[in-house]
Amino acid sequence: MRLFATCWIIYVIHFSPNIVREIYLALSLGDQLSFRVDEYAHLHDDLFEKEGFGWHIGNNPGASMLAAIPYVLARPVIEPIVRNVARQRAESSDTQPPSYGSPYPKAREFYAEAWRRGLDVKFGLAALVMQSLCMAPISALGVLMVFYLLRHLLGNERQALLLALLYAFGTPVFFRTGYLNQNMMLGHIAFAGFLCLWNISARNWPSSQRRYLLAGLAGGTALLFDYSGAVILLCLFFYGIVKHRQKSGRWRDTVRHSVWYVLGTLPPVLLLWFYQWKSFGNAFLPGQHWMPPVEWIERGYQGYGPPQFELMWALVFDYRFGLFVSCPLFLLAFAALWYRGRIPLPSLELFAMLGTFFALWVFFSGSNYTRLQFNCGVRYMAPIFPFLFIPAALVLVRWPKQLVLAVSAASVALSWCLAMHRDVETGPGILSPVLHVFLDGFRLPVLTSMSRMEAYQAFIPNGGSPLPVFVLTAMLVAGIWLVRRERSSSIAPA
Repeated sequence: MRLFATCWIIYVIHFSPNIVREIYLALSLGDQLSFRVDEYAHLHDDLFEKEGFGWHIGNNPGASMLAAIPYVLARPVIEPIVRNVARQRAESSDTQPPSYGSPYPKAREFYAEAWRRGLDVKFGLAALVMQSLCMAPISALGVLMVFYLLRHLLGNERQALLLALLYAFGTPVFFRTGYLNQNMMLGHIAFAGFLCLWNISARNWPSSQRRYLLAGLAGGTALLFDYSGAVILLCLFFYGIVKHRQKSGRWRDTVRHSVWYVLGTLPPVLLLWFYQWKSFGNAFLPGQHWMPPVEWIERGYQGYGPPQFELMWALVFDYRFGLFVSCPLFLLAFAALWYRGRIPLPSLELFAMLGTFFALWVFFSGSNYTRLQFNCGVRYMAPIFPFLFIPAALVLVRWPKQLVLAVSAASVALSWCLAMHRDVETGPGILSPVLHVFLDGFRLPVLTSMSRMEAYQAFIPNGGSPLPVFVLTAMLVAGIWLVRRERSSSIAPA
C-alpha cells in the first residue's frame, strides 16, 4: 500500500493536461452514454465523421470506457464549475479568446476554439480526473505487479522494492503516465494476464481454469484498448499452451485450459464488436477503416503494411521516440540470455517476455503511423515495458553495487526530465528535456500550461517553480514510509 500510494501521488503531480482523442469518447460516454463525439467535431485530427453515424474517434474504445468511470463520479463537481465560468464570461461580454503562449501553433488554435465553445475548463478538469483516478492508479498497480514478481524471484523484499521504484520512476512509465494513454494501460493489463498464467506462487486458488479465464479476459481487454492488443492476446495464448503442456504433460487438459482462455476473451471482444457496429455499422472492421485520408494512409491497408526495416530501426533507436534511446536500461533484458542459469528466471518465461517484444516490434514496424511519434515520445512500444524490465532488473542486481547505483541514477534522471518537460520534438529529441532541466530548472507540465494562459501569467510567470510542490510531496511520501502502524498482540505473554 505504501508503494502504491507513493507512485500514485508522484504520478499525479506530474499530470500533463494533454487533451488526447480518448478523452472525447470518455466525455461522451460520461455525459450522454453515447459513442458519438459530435460535440467535439474538428477539435482533434483523429476525430472523423461517417455519414449517417456521426463523429467518432479513430481508435479502439477501451481506455475511454475505463476513463469514463471516474469522470462520471466527478461530474457533480466539474459541472457547477463549468457553469459558473460560463456565466462569468457571459456577464463580462468577452467574445475573443485570451492568448495562449504555447510555442506550437496547433496548441494555440485548439485552446482558442475550445474557449469559444466553452469547453476549455471542462477539458482541463476532465483530463485531470482521468489521469489521477484512472491512468495514475493503473500504472501504480503495474508497479505493484513488478514488485510482487521480483519479490518471488529474488526472495528479497528490499531488493524488490527498490527495483519496483526503479521501474516506476526510472523507465518511460513515468513519462507515459502523465496523461491518458491506452498503450501503457494495455501493457499493464497484459502483464496481469501473464502473471495469471505463470502463477509463480503456485497457489491452488484461484484454480488453473479460472486463471486461464482471467488471462483470456486480459488478452481480450488488450484488444479492446488497441488493435496491437491482438499481438498480446496471441502471445498470452501460446505462452499459456506451452506453460500448461510443460506442467501437466497432457494435451487433452492443455486444450481444455486453452478453451477457458478463449472464453475469457469473449466479453471484451464482443464489446469491441458492439462498439464498431453501433459506431460504423460493421462489427468486424476497425474504426481506422472509415478514417478519411491522412498522411501515410495510402501505404498498405489504411497505413498498415509489411514490416519495414526503417521503422524497425526507428522504433528502438530513433532519437525522439526510440525505445532503447528513451530507456537504455531495457537493453539489459537481452543480456539475460547470457545470464541464463545464473538469474532466477525460468527459460520459458524469459523467452515469452522477449518473444512478446519481438512480436510487437515486428507488428509496429508495419504501421506507418509509427513515424508520427516524433511529437509524443516513446508510445507504441509502451506495452512491452514491464516485460523487458523484469529480465533487465535481474541482470542489474548481479552487477557491482556502485555500477547499479550509477545506472539507476542515470535512468531516473532521464525519466524524470522526460516527465517534467516532455518536449522531444525539438532540438536533440530525448536529450531536449534533459537540457531544459539543466538550463531552465525543474518544471511541472500543468504549471507550464497554466503559465501560458493569460489569466495565470501574472501568478505563474515563466512556468512557475515546482519546488514548493516537490517539498510538500516529499513530506507526504516521507510520512507514508516513516509512520509505522502500532503492532499489538491479543495474546498476553506467559
